[in-house]
Amino acid sequence: MQSSPSPLVKPTSPFRYGVGMFGTSIPVNMFKSFAAIFYVDTLGLSMDHYSLVLFIYTFLDAIDNPIYGFLSDNTRTKWGRRRPWLVIGTPLLVLFFLLFYNVPDFVQSNETRLFWYMLVTYLLTGTLDSVMNAGYGALFPELFKKDADRAKANAVRQTFQLLAMVISIALTPMITEAIGYSLTSVIYGVVALAVVLYCAFGCHENPENYTTAERPRLIRSIVDLLRNPKFWIFGACGAFYSAAFSLISQAVPFYVKYTLGLGGNMTTVMLGIVFAAAVLGILCWSRAAKKVSVMKIWRAGFIIMAVAFLPLYFVNSFALAVPIACVVGFGVAACLTTMDCIGAKIVDDDYEKHGIKREGTISSLMGVMNRLNGLYTSLAFFVVGRLFSFESGDAPGPNPGQASRVLLCLFPAAAMILATVFSFFLHFRKAQKEKTAEKEAQPLQKDA
Repeated sequence: MQSSPSPLVKPTSPFRYGVGMFGTSIPVNMFKSFAAIFYVDTLGLSMDHYSLVLFIYTFLDAIDNPIYGFLSDNTRTKWGRRRPWLVIGTPLLVLFFLLFYNVPDFVQSNETRLFWYMLVTYLLTGTLDSVMNAGYGALFPELFKKDADRAKANAVRQTFQLLAMVISIALTPMITEAIGYSLTSVIYGVVALAVVLYCAFGCHENPENYTTAERPRLIRSIVDLLRNPKFWIFGACGAFYSAAFSLISQAVPFYVKYTLGLGGNMTTVMLGIVFAAAVLGILCWSRAAKKVSVMKIWRAGFIIMAVAFLPLYFVNSFALAVPIACVVGFGVAACLTTMDCIGAKIVDDDYEKHGIKREGTISSLMGVMNRLNGLYTSLAFFVVGRLFSFESGDAPGPNPGQASRVLLCLFPAAAMILATVFSFFLHFRKAQKEKTAEKEAQPLQKDA
């Protein structure tokens, strides 16, 4: 029961949409990946206070995501439903992102003030990230209806996401060491604003999707989705995967510094290896997807990551860590290649069953599940802090190297094992009419 795009609506270029992922990712990757090393190790915030911020934010994130998605679905403007949220939300996100990494001196000098400053700016930056992504994420299943179009658009945006990761995660330690966190955040913020606006004004929504369609209701949308077992299974898998990935970016700086005894530049090298392997992995997995189902590739990514984290725990040298990091990156690539396509299938199933266009609400609710990783990551930091007496960069405890091993290896491995188990309970039954639609679309794909 998918609606066909109107012939009067200009098609959206996969590049124009996909490049938006670069803009949405580059500030948020730095924001979440280096919050711990910046506030705990550099500014001296306690590990307990840091884990508390993550814990509080997780609940805000669970509330604001469906609200922003619902408001996006019900927006009616000549610009469309999604563009206003991108145009308004992105500048505000950039503003609070800059405040987060530009801490006044009088705040840095006091632990209590530093905690409250981080809490407020973290919550505001995080909720504005939800505003921006509510609009951007909902555009994907709306603009691209056919599986072939989605695969092409998703390959573009995941490539841009990985490029953003290389810059905002892998290269950030080297950049901040040269120019500091303050100036780095300014550069990333300006780039993000320019790219997202370029994307937003190039995405062409079909007015028929919202001018004549029934307006979704928030409570009904939530109830319908909560009754869908696919949502819960996919959401649990996404949450555990997101937790593992979040711990990679947050824990690698500690691992390189305290376990391997190396400088910040080697953090850049190690993260760069992970993302380089992921880029090559996307090429391999994309080819494999022509012969193997996305579900099998998705599960394979979980298994590879789960297995790879365990030997990393026993590594004592950078030379041994490199090949294992490559395997982790290859597993990440499988997840990146398939995750959004599976999420789009859940959106399609909902529309087929209920006949209501509510991509924003559903995408945001699936985002809530993914972002529940904050509970897991906050628990990881809290447990490691207490077990190994790791209070801050000023007081890392008697065995920070072992603490870093547990944080980077054991907690992500456990998360990926759980994700793997849940993934085997998710199944999609391919309807006959979907097979017919794909056959009809093949001549059009060849012409394109």
